[in-house]
Amino acid sequence: MEKVTRIGISIEPELLEKFDQLIEEKQYTNRSEAIRDIIRKNLVAEEWEKGIGTVVGSITLSYNYDEHDVVEKLAELQHTNHRLIHNTTIVRLDEHACIEAIIVQGSPFEIKGLADKIQAIKGVKHAELARCTTR
Repeated sequence: MEKVTRIGISIEPELLEKFDQLIEEKQYTNRSEAIRDIIRKNLVAEEWEKGIGTVVGSITLSYNYDEHDVVEKLAELQHTNHRLIHNTTIVRLDEHACIEAIIVQGSPFEIKGLADKIQAIKGVKHAELARCTTR
């Protein structure tokens, strides 16, 4: 097991009550794990905002593959940004609709730029960047 350091915090009773409700809703087994997740989430956001190092994430998008040359435009954009893209998975939901997940790694600014370009393609119904870290 990984070594941990025990700390203590002071918190207002009302805030603690809300936090305990959140812990129950999210089904955490204890407060410590919930606090660790909050810290990790904020550190990931900070890495992305400051453009620190190499980050990983995924861009998930939905589109109708027979509209507005969307498939060709997505392919072209992915080819020109191939060094950021590790993998792409496309699932056809019906005879028109697709959902695609693109696993990316690189500079936060480049990845955000790629996600913005994907969202701007006519025919892309929705695109969302999920930010992660390897640390």
